[in-house]
Amino acid sequence: MLRRVRPASIPTTHLAAWRTVLNAHASVVATTEAALAAAELPPLAWYDLLWALRQAPARRIRMAELAASLTISRGGLTKLADRVEHAGCIRREPAGEDGRGLYAVLTADGNTLLRRMWPVYSRALSDTFVSAVTEEEAATIAAALRRVGNHGRNADAAAGRQGPR
Repeated sequence: MLRRVRPASIPTTHLAAWRTVLNAHASVVATTEAALAAAELPPLAWYDLLWALRQAPARRIRMAELAASLTISRGGLTKLADRVEHAGCIRREPAGEDGRGLYAVLTADGNTLLRRMWPVYSRALSDTFVSAVTEEEAATIAAALRRVGNHGRNADAAAGRQGPR
């Protein structure tokens, strides 16, 4: 016999805030994707991948760490990395220390593409997010969402799970 699980009581204010976060994210991403496409540039996922590599020490990072930092599944990252590598923007190298993993490495072409994408991306962010949110509000939003993210990671760790795969 199936037991009926009673849903947790979530305040209406929190549900509305969550829906607003999702809708705002979707709107900003759609605007950014359209701007990148109009400029004949790759999608935002490419920028995110290239930026993560540019920020990594020696501009290289293990694929599993990259997947976690992008909140993308390992399979999704593999497909994305295949496309970005085919374009010459990254290369994958075996991880010499254990022989099982791979590193993603930013290439000069990838860095050049990242620099071409940034003005379009920053303009879209300025038009959608920066123009609508004060610096004080941005700091508050960042602090609140950082707490949400940390709470989620702590809950995963307590349950013995890791982040996205």
